[in-house]
Amino acid sequence: MAYFNRGIAYKNLGQHQRAIQDYDKAIQLEPTVVGRYHNRGVAYYNLGQYQRAIEDFDKAIQLDPNYVDAYVGRGVAYHHLGQHQRAINDYDKAIQLDPNDALFHNNRGITYGNLGQDEKADADKAKACSLDSQYC
Repeated sequence: MAYFNRGIAYKNLGQHQRAIQDYDKAIQLEPTVVGRYHNRGVAYYNLGQYQRAIEDFDKAIQLDPNYVDAYVGRGVAYHHLGQHQRAINDYDKAIQLDPNDALFHNNRGITYGNLGQDEKADADKAKACSLDSQYC
């Protein structure tokens, strides 16, 4: 747990490579703890290593198919790789698991917009706004 917690501290300081090193050690010691893969995936994402991030989000989902944050993280990584349909699929799953999170609708709306699907983008943006005024 100490490595994981120190990894979080490094992440909060923006020292993502050091965070990854601690998450690696934490995973080595306890390879079935979902949050460790998720946090390492976020660190890889923050370093622009989207494919590595996706691998960690995949592992988190494999360990817990209902771990909503892993779907969102993977969706954002897919979005940055231009794999918009895969991103939408992950946002769909996140929304299925937690339909009242405005961020999920907002992200899916942005992705639909990138695909030129304006009606779906507008519907998601309106839903996000109805759930949280910061998205209006």
